[in-house]
Amino acid sequence: MATIRDWSNFIAGRVAIVTGGGGGVGRAICIQLARAGAEVWVNDLYGDRAEKVVREIEEEGGVAHPVVADVTDRGAVPGMVRDTGPVDILVNNAGIPPEGITVKSFVETGPDEWDPLIRLNLAAVLGVTRAYLPAMIERSWGRVLTIVSDAGRRGERKQVVYGAAKAAAMGFSRGLAAEVGQHGVTVNCLSLGTMKHGLLEEAIERQPELEQRLAKAYPAGRIGRVTDPAPLAVLLCSDAAEWITGQVYPVDGGYFPAL
Repeated sequence: MATIRDWSNFIAGRVAIVTGGGGGVGRAICIQLARAGAEVWVNDLYGDRAEKVVREIEEEGGVAHPVVADVTDRGAVPGMVRDTGPVDILVNNAGIPPEGITVKSFVETGPDEWDPLIRLNLAAVLGVTRAYLPAMIERSWGRVLTIVSDAGRRGERKQVVYGAAKAAAMGFSRGLAAEVGQHGVTVNCLSLGTMKHGLLEEAIERQPELEQRLAKAYPAGRIGRVTDPAPLAVLLCSDAAEWITGQVYPVDGGYFPAL
């Protein structure tokens, strides 16, 4: 019978990597994993962003390291794995291109806009997971958590390719969970609603009324904060969640219930 660890040291001894961990939701998950006792590798496309999060974690007494790599570059992923070594926990968080998501109707878009979204939100998830999974299987313990979106669960106008890539990542996660559960590896997703971050946060600073308009769609009465998904992420990456796999959990203020 598995022992559920003390919450104050919930995943002590585990090594984690969070892709796109240099800001937003990824940063919050990195910090929360470290607070729960994990050694955290902060992956980002930009070294200064990763190093800043590492410093934040170290200032709290945690252990963290930066690892710079473009997860959409298949040639770069093996180098990232060599740098980090095997990990127990993989959080596939990278999902928003540096230029943000183009909000256009599908017929106004073309392959040049589709391809980056598919590479980042699906192909990178496959590639990074494939790179770290064998060591988890070998050691009979692992957690794979992928951050997805309600644009993939429900469907959203003017985000159809982004939503399609996220929906595919969910399908991948369900299938993989069925394959690797016998090896002590769980595979789950967190599905997010609108988050106050990045380009949207900048837009809200210019037009404060925008936040109120967006919040009307959420029973919880507000849009998401980047810290909202982190506690559930820690739980799903712990021993306590050994019998939870193949699931997609909404963290969306009630926007689109799963049941």
